[in-house]
Amino acid sequence: MVDIAFGPERGPRPDPADRSSAYLELVRRRRLYGGILLVLFCVLMASGFRLAESRNAGGFLDGLHRVFDFPSEMIAEAWEKRAALPGHMLAHLPSLIETINIAAVSTLLGGLVAMVLALLSTRGLARWPRLTGTFRRMMDAARAIPEIVIALVLIYILGGGPVPAVAAIALHTAGALGKLFSEVAENADLKPVEGLTSVGAGWVQKMWLGVLPQVAPNWLSYALMRFEINVRASAILGFVGAGGIGYDLKIAMQWGQGRFDLVVAIFLILFLTIVAIDRLSDHARHRLVKG
Repeated sequence: MVDIAFGPERGPRPDPADRSSAYLELVRRRRLYGGILLVLFCVLMASGFRLAESRNAGGFLDGLHRVFDFPSEMIAEAWEKRAALPGHMLAHLPSLIETINIAAVSTLLGGLVAMVLALLSTRGLARWPRLTGTFRRMMDAARAIPEIVIALVLIYILGGGPVPAVAAIALHTAGALGKLFSEVAENADLKPVEGLTSVGAGWVQKMWLGVLPQVAPNWLSYALMRFEINVRASAILGFVGAGGIGYDLKIAMQWGQGRFDLVVAIFLILFLTIVAIDRLSDHARHRLVKG
């Protein structure tokens, strides 16, 4: 019979009666394997850095001492014009509202699609069990494509504006939330579903009455967390022409020196908004999950 703890190779083995020696041997093996993996990781990191350094236009270490030159210049100019910062922040409130709207609509659309995909891909709950793998691969594909790639393609087709940003973020949100929703649904108690099945309820009725009441708090918690991520994503997509405050930030940075106070004002309003949304959603998630 093969010794699965110490491998099939021949050689001396610890006495099974001596539990301490057997445990120490297992610990030594795990440490050995961990050390080997750590060495391989360091080798891959070093080789990858050398490859990137060889293909880079300038040396990373040569320019490392100048990494704070641009931020310091920008902050110094903004400090000189600090009296104008509140006015700049108020002027960009409409763009900020557009960014939040993009994030909210894309989270809502992506969350609704994620709910359907999650229920159709959850083992034991799926309407068509043979298609469970197909729906899971659809969510994998939606998560695999970055939002910025989808947005660039849609901007090329539809032109600039918030619509490509909403579609790109909603598609990625559907894949990400669908995976999380499915994992929560797999842990749902099936007894209510079995009871509804015994009285002749349909699949939609079983999901609506037997599953959703159990998973709703966690689903809403994940949706709020995704909304925070989508606010940042919608701001980033503004750099590629998808509208919102990100587009204003791109234009301000292109103007360069002389308008760095505007850049800092946009950074500040975006930072304060993300902090506020993070705190509010964190409080809401805590209330939903723990009551």
